[in-house]
Amino acid sequence: MKLFAFPIAPNPTKVRLYLAEKRVGGCAIPLEEIMVDLTKGEQKSPEHLARNPFGLLPSLELDDGRYVWESLAIIEYLEERFPEPSLLGRDPETRALRRQLERIADIGVLISIGRLVHTTDSPLGLPPEPAVADYFRRRLAPNLDYLESVLADGRPLLAGDEVTIGDCTLAAALQFGRFRKLEFLADHPNLRRWDEAYRGREAAQGILVL
Repeated sequence: MKLFAFPIAPNPTKVRLYLAEKRVGGCAIPLEEIMVDLTKGEQKSPEHLARNPFGLLPSLELDDGRYVWESLAIIEYLEERFPEPSLLGRDPETRALRRQLERIADIGVLISIGRLVHTTDSPLGLPPEPAVADYFRRRLAPNLDYLESVLADGRPLLAGDEVTIGDCTLAAALQFGRFRKLEFLADHPNLRRWDEAYRGREAAQGILVL
């Protein structure tokens, strides 16, 4: 298998953190990481459009030559092939609750931060859009507030004592904000505690570079 990705970009980072957590947990998933340079527009090349017709990252090339593109679809595919250690859970209720947290971290936080970056100081050169940026600031706030409340009991990770895909997603999102020097956690001490601790994890070293 081959994973086509780019450092810092939040969706590829989410998958790369997942792979690192699996490796630290004793499961080194056999795949090759190949960089597609977003800053040079390589995601729009014919070669990459053959991997992903939307020109997005990450893309996972399967052993039979087919591709899986969405980050969560990639993670869930790999979880089914390499179930231990589980980052989703071993029973339906646990999996549902962990997926719920991941969706909040992704749809509520990662997408909002991504749009804020690209409508204020886009590394891809997109024009500023102040009205859109304001919308995503408002959308971001209740999701951060909810995750702050989840962590209020002092748990070390979003779902408790075990790392899950939600932690990978949230860490990738916050790094992308730091990439453009955007601060979101000034009023969220529990999230700041979680962020500092997660960045110190062995799996985060070398993946989270900011």
